[in-house]
Amino acid sequence: MKNIIKGIIVILLTLLVVILIVQNQEQLSKTLILNFFGSESPPMAFYLVMIIVFLFGVFMAGFLGIVERFKLKREIRILSKENREKDKELNSFRNLPIVESKTEDKGLVEGDQD
Repeated sequence: MKNIIKGIIVILLTLLVVILIVQNQEQLSKTLILNFFGSESPPMAFYLVMIIVFLFGVFMAGFLGIVERFKLKREIRILSKENREKDKELNSFRNLPIVESKTEDKGLVEGDQD
């Protein structure tokens, strides 16, 4: 059911974009000349500039996602290492024999006499 709803939403959004493009075709096909620090770009259609900016945004989002993924993998590796060390420490405490000390026995006996 979720896939059907997602499909319908994608179809409606695609239809909306097509309608906007068809209705605004004249404005989208106007040419632009961009200035980059004193140098000019060749004349480009407005829709081409929009596509380039969109693809640049997708590229940057993907790059930042990859950087975040590497950071999280490193954090997982560090936390896993800490977890293994703490498990070793806990297992070493579990394997210690239980020994009663004489001072504890005296304290219990003296506490009983009161």
